[in-house]
Amino acid sequence: MLRHIRTIKRPSSIGSLSLDDARAGPYVVRSSAKKTKGKSNAAFMKPRRPSASLAAVVGGQRMPRTEVTKKIWDYIKRNKLVQQNQKGRVISADDKLRSVFNGKAHVSMFEMTKLVNKHLK
Repeated sequence: MLRHIRTIKRPSSIGSLSLDDARAGPYVVRSSAKKTKGKSNAAFMKPRRPSASLAAVVGGQRMPRTEVTKKIWDYIKRNKLVQQNQKGRVISADDKLRSVFNGKAHVSMFEMTKLVNKHLK
């Protein structure tokens, strides 16, 4: 929410403007509003129980999706399962992760989160 907005006339010399100021048009609007702290998304923070195959990797206790993702990345880095290729980072699945990844041997980072979310109840 904005508390105060002040309008500043554009300086006559273009050399004293930054690139953002030059794109702003004839006036530069600056706000002195304080940013409010946003609430976290409750769906991400809701504790969920992992399936049996996912529990073999991250543990069987209930935890939020963000914590599950952190633990999976710790497991992947600890076992050196990340490979770099032309398409970006690719995760090579070992036996435990292959059951989580629906039998796929290689998945991308973005595909991993989609597959892991199917194993959370």
